[in-house]
Amino acid sequence: MIIAGTKTDKDWHAFKPNLGNGDANVWRSAFNEFFMQRLNLRYLEPIKILQENDTYQGVGFSILAIQCSLIEFLESTARGENYRFLVKGESLNQYEYSSSRDIFVDFLSKRQPFSNTFDATSAKDFYVNVRCGLLHEARTKGGWKIKAKHQNDVVADVQNRIVYRNNFQKALLSYIKEFGVTIETSETHQKAFIRKFDNLCA
Repeated sequence: MIIAGTKTDKDWHAFKPNLGNGDANVWRSAFNEFFMQRLNLRYLEPIKILQENDTYQGVGFSILAIQCSLIEFLESTARGENYRFLVKGESLNQYEYSSSRDIFVDFLSKRQPFSNTFDATSAKDFYVNVRCGLLHEARTKGGWKIKAKHQNDVVADVQNRIVYRNNFQKALLSYIKEFGVTIETSETHQKAFIRKFDNLCA
């Protein structure tokens, strides 16, 4: 099973024992070879292609839809949690979730640099009317509009319900870069990372 470029589940299982000593260089390799390779090919490069061929006639909807999907992966990786669809009568195990709302809201309201713009209330508004609107109905709702960029790198104007999708992308790249630094030394993030990739390779 391919999980990151040419890397497969077998590559992950072969690499995983190297992570046990907490060596920052080994974790840097894990971040670059597995995490970034996966992000680049599945999320970041497609967004870049759309940006470079922007017609300003609706491409922003595709860009933001990919970004919203990416947010759930970023936050669930930081937590080391995995989505599971619950059948009636089932219950979640540890490190599982069945609703993406809290994952999404917490990312926007608690992770830098997005927490400079969003609080829990505005993040929930964004989740309901932008994220769910785009992924379920191919449109934004609640008066939210998508614009390309703001000259001051503002990711969103929550009062006037405007999201600047190119600025939003810069903020995502900033978060990803910082995550890569943090995971080299944070045991909490390291354990979460392993749980996530173990699940991807199950």
